[in-house]
Amino acid sequence: VQPVESGGGLVQPGGSLRLSCAASGFTFSRYPMSWFRQAPGKERELVASISNTGGSPNYAGSVKGRFTISRDNAKNTGSLQMNSLKPEDTAVYYCYIGTTRGQGTQVTVSS
Repeated sequence: VQPVESGGGLVQPGGSLRLSCAASGFTFSRYPMSWFRQAPGKERELVASISNTGGSPNYAGSVKGRFTISRDNAKNTGSLQMNSLKPEDTAVYYCYIGTTRGQGTQVTVSS
């Protein structure tokens, strides 16, 4: 059982994307959720996290004010709304439910 990400793609600088994380098979409401990303040649970094109840959102400084993490425990889904995207946001984005990672979804920001 692993999270399933969707919503990645190619977007121009300044654009928006919304990533989703499907959590079927999990008792989703028991676990915190987080989004990490990894760009080519770089280490994986934490983008945002949220508690199991939806409180205490936390963001990397590089995305604060542009990205919003949320979750819907009734629907077993989480999301990452990404606005004002920059080329440096290009990476594979991974959803973690607790310590279980999904396969990732590619986000490419380019003109």
